Amino acid sequence: MTTHLVWFRADLRLHDNIALAAACRSQHARVLALFIATPEQWREHGMAPRQAAYLRAHLNELQQGLAQKGIPLIYAEVNDFAAQSEKVQQVCDEHDVTHLFYNYQYEFNEQQRDRELEKRLDTVVCQGFDDSVMLPPGSVMTGSHEMYKVFTPFKNAYLKRLKEGLPECVAAPASRGAALSVSDDLNFDYPQADFNPDHFPATEKAAIAQLRQFCKDHAAEYEEQRDFPAVEGTSRLSACLALGVLSPRQCLHRLLAEQPQALDGGAGAVWLNELIWREFYRHLMTYHPDLCKHRPFIRWTDKVQWQQDDKQLQAWQNGQTGYPIVDAAMRQLNETGWMHNRLRMIVASFLVKDLLIDWRAGERYFISQLIDGDLAANNGGWQWAASTGTDAAPYFRIFNPTTQGQRFDATGEFIRQWLPELTDVPGKSIHEPWAWADKTGETLDYPRPIVDHKQARVATLAAYEAARKA
Repeated sequence: MTTHLVWFRADLRLHDNIALAAACRSQHARVLALFIATPEQWREHGMAPRQAAYLRAHLNELQQGLAQKGIPLIYAEVNDFAAQSEKVQQVCDEHDVTHLFYNYQYEFNEQQRDRELEKRLDTVVCQGFDDSVMLPPGSVMTGSHEMYKVFTPFKNAYLKRLKEGLPECVAAPASRGAALSVSDDLNFDYPQADFNPDHFPATEKAAIAQLRQFCKDHAAEYEEQRDFPAVEGTSRLSACLALGVLSPRQCLHRLLAEQPQALDGGAGAVWLNELIWREFYRHLMTYHPDLCKHRPFIRWTDKVQWQQDDKQLQAWQNGQTGYPIVDAAMRQLNETGWMHNRLRMIVASFLVKDLLIDWRAGERYFISQLIDGDLAANNGGWQWAASTGTDAAPYFRIFNPTTQGQRFDATGEFIRQWLPELTDVPGKSIHEPWAWADKTGETLDYPRPIVDHKQARVATLAAYEAARKA
């Protein structure tokens, strides 16, 4: 009798799971599932406690869903990737596994782990799949068969490939026998923090429902609403994508079902662009593994003389910079584990180009807080903002945090939600509360700006220009 083992990693779902579907294709095989937690590896990578809690919720939900289909989930906890490989081999030996199925992960360490494991399992047939992307790395290349370094031509080539044929979704597996009873609440030795299930669906069914609702009711207006943090104009599905509770193919097909003109630049096209940005960063990481090693894509930017100022870094982390839109955004992150995308750009620009603090400090802090932490997307976003990455903003593009607030939170609705100490500052004065306080004689329980933006801009330009000439 053949025994198929499905190793779940960042793909915690039953629907459109390519490895799971492949393992269940044979009606005669016994199918087992496996998940191996690696708390020490998570600590090394700084995984956010909220993401750990979100993972635990979906892991338990996955166990229940598999059990209903007669598939037992084997759970183990080990320290790191090396021990993870040993555990997989042990499970294969104990259960006479003949075939191992898993979906690829594109980070450098994970790829190394999988290559080494395949060598160890010399009697097991190993099958990996490109599941966390719509199109696999290597399928969208330049005319000279190189990876694109600029997003727009990548996007155009990507859309052409999609128009030639959409990637298919696979169905959830049929039941393979009587439902199994599950009593254990799976948990692991890692800090966890509460998350809001109204914003971040805690079941696969709820995630699919949220995707459907967004594509039907909001995707068409995404372009007009996405930049305003006081408006619920984004999908908030990034946490589901990060853990693989939803697949990007599900997102694509649901979007096109509701907004069929999205592929041709019509309604929904801008949200589709966001899905393609996610793919771009994943493809890049595969071809440029240095991105997984805290190195900039543009090498000369490593010569920028960053400021080592722990006090200013902590002020930024705690939302105490004296710039209301920056502080409101950071407090949203600290309180919820999530931040609106426009605000991610604003706070990243402020840390790097107003405080001249190394972008890697911001990248690490985001991962330590984000419920949707994802190495490729987080690294790509930070390197874009810091002008160190592929297709990055030019180094002389420096956001003015005050005018960004005035533009994207004009009435201060979002700022007042997160900075209650500024509740009494009237109207648009909230973007420069100290100018209002000094003029009126009012007292504020709020810090003055920790840096002068105009002076900081001059210093940052000089630092980048010196690095470029070095």
